[in-house]
Amino acid sequence: MRYLTFALAKGRLAEKTMELLESIGFSCDEMKEKSRKLIFTNEDLKLKFFLSKASDVPTYVEYGVADIGVVGKDTLLEEKRNLYEVLNLGFGKCRMVVAGPEEMKDTLKSGQNFRVATKYPNIAKEYFYYNKKQTIEIIKLNGSVELAPIVGLSEVIVDIVETGSTLKENGLVVLEEICPISARMVVNRVSMKIEYNRITDLIDKMNKIINNE
Repeated sequence: MRYLTFALAKGRLAEKTMELLESIGFSCDEMKEKSRKLIFTNEDLKLKFFLSKASDVPTYVEYGVADIGVVGKDTLLEEKRNLYEVLNLGFGKCRMVVAGPEEMKDTLKSGQNFRVATKYPNIAKEYFYYNKKQTIEIIKLNGSVELAPIVGLSEVIVDIVETGSTLKENGLVVLEEICPISARMVVNRVSMKIEYNRITDLIDKMNKIINNE
């Protein structure tokens, strides 16, 4: 039997995913040990796990290095990889929003050109160009995007909001909601055919846990 390989986004998502997998018997004791290992295995169940940067998870899955990946919906929308999205895991909940100073509400509706700072240029483009048919200038940032409207780099930002406290502290508000975000499970298209029974069995078991069945 071949290994079923999982790519997990480092941090909280990986921890929550492993808790969920353990509840259906898919454990990996190696991951609990302190080590510099990059790949963790459960030989009995023929499972492999590795942790990666969230933005790389869809790439590993699309190219078949991993059969299954778990990552936020924001990363999937931004990366636009050719995958099956099979399960909403329900944790890591937040929102993708347009935010800025309160007075930008009218400008957003006016159709005027303005600048948008974001870590998510593809999501911003999709929302403004294609959904709203609005021309904007997108400025890609990697750090704290909340800074951009404060220092005058952009009028608004497109970013993830969990509680909204960071926005509030910086005098910004949510102007429009783009979409809800949470952790999703994705599957490589070829893997779904090769390992159909194992993968669908895993999805069914996880679904029951998520829905408290």
